[in-house]
Amino acid sequence: MSLSVGIVGLPNVGKSTLFNALTRSKQADAQNYPFCTIDPNVGVVEVPDFRLQKLAEVSKSQKIIPTVIEFVDIAGLVKGASEGEGLGNKFLSHIREVDAIVQVVRAFSDSNVIHVGGKVNPQEDVDVINLELVLADLQIVSKKLDNVKRAAKGIAAKDFAKQLELFARVDAQLQAGKPARELEYNEDEILWMKELQLLTMKPMLYVVNTDEQQTSDFRLQTLGEHENSIMISAKLEAELADLSPAEAKQYLQELGMTETGLDKLITASYKLLNLITFLTSGEPETRAWTVRQGAKAPEAAGVIHTDFIKGFVKADVVNWQDFVQFGGWSKIKETGKLRLEGKEYIVQDGDVCYFHIQ
Repeated sequence: MSLSVGIVGLPNVGKSTLFNALTRSKQADAQNYPFCTIDPNVGVVEVPDFRLQKLAEVSKSQKIIPTVIEFVDIAGLVKGASEGEGLGNKFLSHIREVDAIVQVVRAFSDSNVIHVGGKVNPQEDVDVINLELVLADLQIVSKKLDNVKRAAKGIAAKDFAKQLELFARVDAQLQAGKPARELEYNEDEILWMKELQLLTMKPMLYVVNTDEQQTSDFRLQTLGEHENSIMISAKLEAELADLSPAEAKQYLQELGMTETGLDKLITASYKLLNLITFLTSGEPETRAWTVRQGAKAPEAAGVIHTDFIKGFVKADVVNWQDFVQFGGWSKIKETGKLRLEGKEYIVQDGDVCYFHIQ
């Protein structure tokens, strides 16, 4: 399952610095001027999961394979992008291709890094970005609404009544400056909405890029209403990325931090996409696999190999903690902790699975 998260924001808010730290690379050219990132940079990032090492030790696995997320560093957006300002349409088209959005908001102070608005104002930055996404969507929805209205005048008017009501509701939401994702939709409406690929339907995580000393105690009141927000110092993360794992761990301890901001970001992005991890473990390898929350056992098997969906018979399932505690597959059967699950079983995060395929 290939999933991507787009990193967006105004120019000079720290997107490329964050991306470079994420990918432990210098792919994105972090320079002090707008539109430095023109074509999106793509990096595949491992999802941190302490469970893998524990399972591998029990199974004496030869290798460990974590699950991954694709991060895309997208060019800085400016006011008027929906009308073609800056990189305008090119920027917006890149966002349409990702599954979720991480919006980087500048809260750090640095007189050497120009702010495109002339001053550091996090809430203003958020408002600019969100308005541009709303305005871009409004153009699409208004056009769709006009087309449905024309179609509804014909012989099959009744067939379009539900669509007419839906797109009128979404149009009103966008006219009010609010994202489309905040409305509720039934199953049919979700399918119609997917066709439009609206930017404001994508889940969003706010990353508040703070000064280094503000990472642990700074709270941004203006973003308090946004449940999906985390605090990170991109500059600090870039410094940590240049250290060896041992040095980075020691530096974190000195700062009184238990995990890097990047780990928080990766984990939060994973949750934002409504994903869970199931695990497989044996001597050849211990591996993490990604499925959407609510996936049934055959779908999970299909992530390993598409042929497994049709051939699915049953699955041996055990919680990862029980797997570790009782010594793996060879001993778990004696404990009563092993479950035999069929096609209707909904896979849970942390399940260790062995699929029986015919």
